[in-house]
Amino acid sequence: MIRFKNALPLLLALAAAGAAAETAQETRIKQLIEPRMGVGIKVDSITKTPYAGLYEVRTNGDIFYTDENADYIVVGKVIDTRTYKDLTKERVDQLAAINFADLPLDAAVKTVKGNGKRVLAIFEDPNCPYCKNLHRTLQAIDNVTIYTFLLNILSDDSVVKSRDIWCAADRGKAWNDWMANGKAAAAAAPACPTPNDKVLALGKKLRIVGTPTVYFSDGSRTGSALDAKALEQKLASLK
Repeated sequence: MIRFKNALPLLLALAAAGAAAETAQETRIKQLIEPRMGVGIKVDSITKTPYAGLYEVRTNGDIFYTDENADYIVVGKVIDTRTYKDLTKERVDQLAAINFADLPLDAAVKTVKGNGKRVLAIFEDPNCPYCKNLHRTLQAIDNVTIYTFLLNILSDDSVVKSRDIWCAADRGKAWNDWMANGKAAAAAAPACPTPNDKVLALGKKLRIVGTPTVYFSDGSRTGSALDAKALEQKLASLK
């Protein structure tokens, strides 16, 4: 584990570096490390980080680190010692930004609160305790439309619960009843069609490995816990 003191300058520096063309040194490291990664492994990019003389290596959506001669690979998280934020995960989320309009919203449970002008998309598993915590946080957020993609990755039971919710007469109410109050939806027929396979494929395409994963209308995403204040600030910042 690498620890560093101030998250914001690091993230800004990495963002700027990622937007620029590779330097000669970064290209050299890429040429050195790619053959050492194994057959079929392609390095997408090399970016110098502001800490410990390390270089960020991106491949197939993953991030790890190496030295200037590509002699060593560092696998793990960079942690801010003041806030204990996982900077590696924030970087992964930054790189995972999407065009929100490309999401197949017809495959999500839609919930409208207030005027519904602000928009979120959340990938959740009905058996995910962190998703239930987020659901409680969202109770304090108004004037928002939430699209919930039922990403069933925790158990076979998740598939059953999601099917019952999806096939309910009022999906939004059935979802809230379960997440907020633990009240299960009425059992649906096993043959009731659901977007389960479509959402699983989408989750794989977007490299979502945990729930909840939140996408904002600007395409940015987070898998980190947000309290109501932080979530409100993020929504307010979006135009």
